[in-house]
Amino acid sequence: MSASAKRRQPSLAQLRAFAAVAEHLHFREAAAAIGMSQPALSGAVAALEEVLGVTLLERTTRKVLLSPAGERLAVRAKAVLAEVGALMEEAEAVRAPFTGTLRLGVIPTVAPYLLPTVLRLIHDRYPQLDLQVHEEQTASLVDGLNTGRLDLLLLAVPLGVPGVVELPLFDEDFVLVTPLDHWLGGREGIPREALKELNLLLLDEGHCLRDQALDICREAGREDAPVTTTAAGLATLVQLVAGGLGCTLLPRTALELETARSSRLLTGYFAAPAPTRRIALAMRTGAARGAEYGELAAALREALRPLPVRVVDGGS
Repeated sequence: MSASAKRRQPSLAQLRAFAAVAEHLHFREAAAAIGMSQPALSGAVAALEEVLGVTLLERTTRKVLLSPAGERLAVRAKAVLAEVGALMEEAEAVRAPFTGTLRLGVIPTVAPYLLPTVLRLIHDRYPQLDLQVHEEQTASLVDGLNTGRLDLLLLAVPLGVPGVVELPLFDEDFVLVTPLDHWLGGREGIPREALKELNLLLLDEGHCLRDQALDICREAGREDAPVTTTAAGLATLVQLVAGGLGCTLLPRTALELETARSSRLLTGYFAAPAPTRRIALAMRTGAARGAEYGELAAALREALRPLPVRVVDGGS
C-alpha cells in the first residue's frame, strides 16, 4: 500500500457504491439502488480502489465480477455500513428525552424507602427509560459518578465534591427509636441534649447516616463516641434496639417500614428544630442530560410529597 493510501480514508459514499456493486454485480442496477448516477458510482468505486490500493472489481464488456480482494473487502464494507446505520439509529434514540439507559446510584439508607416512589414515577411517566439501580455507599457512588460508571445519584447531601451538581429534593427529620421500657420512648419534644446520655447504636463506618448521627451527637455536646455495637443495615440496627441493646436514630422515611418489623419499639420525636438530613439527586457538572435530570428532580419532588418529608423548592 502506498504512503498516500495510508494517509487517506475511504468515504462512506465510496463504501456504499462498492457495496451496491458487490450486491448487484451491475453498475446500472447498483446506481439505481442507491440513487446515484452511473458515472458517479463508477467514479466512487475507482476512488475507493485508489484509496485502498487494491483492485476490487474485474470489469468486462458484458459483466462485473468481484476480484478475490473485492470478495473479502465487500464483507467488511457491508459491516461498516451496518454499524454506521446502527450509530445513526442510536443517535436518534438518544436525542429523544428520557430514552436509553439511566444508571442510578442510591445509598442503602435511602434505597428501600424511596425506590418504590422512584420506580413508579419512571414506569408511569418515562416508560422508554431503561433504569438501572446500583445500591452502594456514598464514597463508591461519587467515584462511580466521576468515572462515568454512574449517571445520576440519589443520596444525602451536601457532598462538597467539585464537579458535582446537587439537585435538592427534600429535608427529613431524624427520630429516636427506643426499646419499650426506655424513658424517652414515645415522647415528643425531646431535647437534643438527651443524646449525651444515650447508648446509641449506629451503622458501620462508611455509611453517611453514621456520620450524620455522630454530627448530631457532637452538636448536642457529646464528645465521646456513643457506640459500642454497630450494624451493616437499618433493619439489623432496629432489631438490636428491639432486643434492648440501646437506641438509634432513624430518618422519617425509614420509620414505618423498619419499626413494622417489631412490636417492641417506641418512637420519640425531637423538639424543633429537629435534627435533619437533606436528600438530593447529584450529577456531573455539565452533564449532557442535565436538563433531563433537572426535569426528573422536579417530577420526583411532586411524587415524594405524600411521604413524611419537607419537599425543597427547585432553587433551594
